[in-house]
Amino acid sequence: MKIMAQIYKWNRWILGIIFIYAGGTKLIEPEVFAVLIDAYGIVPEQIVYFVAVALSAIEVLAGLGLMFDIRGSLEIIFGLTLLFLIILGYGIHMGLDVDCGCFGPEDPESRAFHGLKQAFFRDIIMLLDILWLYAWRKMKGFKMAIHC
Repeated sequence: MKIMAQIYKWNRWILGIIFIYAGGTKLIEPEVFAVLIDAYGIVPEQIVYFVAVALSAIEVLAGLGLMFDIRGSLEIIFGLTLLFLIILGYGIHMGLDVDCGCFGPEDPESRAFHGLKQAFFRDIIMLLDILWLYAWRKMKGFKMAIHC
């Protein structure tokens, strides 16, 4: 079981790093991320910049929280991933030709092609990992490192 505990820890760290990186790259240039959000047409123009900054900051904080097993962080990561899947699904359904905006302006998807389907598939994989983390916690009667 020690191996499984290590896998649990590494999965948390990998997901945490992904979210810290994704949010951090967007925080560096929130104007670019705001333009990407606006391209989906689902956020009122008056608050697009605020949403870009807030969403990016939440990604970074939730990623840090997940790395340190802080209560609520996995739930936030789960919620963000579901939100991203819904938005990507909307973009695919509407036939939008936009960048997913997942990893900021330096995202290889944005340079190579508009990869909503690839981003959707990647998020499904991350969602499965999140569900595995939940299952591990339930199986182990998990107690978090920090109780808020």
